[in-house]
Amino acid sequence: MPFTASAQPRKQRLSLYAAPLHLRRKLLNAKLSPELQKKLGVKRLPVRRGDTVLIMRGDFKGVTGKVVKVDLKRVRIFVEGATRTNSRGQTVYYPIHPSKVMIVDVDLSDKARQKLIERRKRGQHGSS
Repeated sequence: MPFTASAQPRKQRLSLYAAPLHLRRKLLNAKLSPELQKKLGVKRLPVRRGDTVLIMRGDFKGVTGKVVKVDLKRVRIFVEGATRTNSRGQTVYYPIHPSKVMIVDVDLSDKARQKLIERRKRGQHGSS
């Protein structure tokens, strides 16, 4: 999903880093688990606080936990099981890019999110 028509990496990066928050929200898309894909009829959704995710890459690969915080500015999420100790000895959450996780349980308490799923489902099946 390019924000610019240019193929130059520097312009791609610039458009990514200078993107407004309402467009950065689209960068928070994460893949759904195969069971959820069948159940909901969509392949990916934006990660939200309260979702349960499985980390697929990195030092915390295989860790499943709830999303505690979503950082739109840095395009990172913070998961319950992914923590480290900082220089002061405090336990802090480790930032993870949403593309490196898979959503295994979705928080459907928000009606707007249910509408988003319905809208995407219609779009994927081609019937408007």
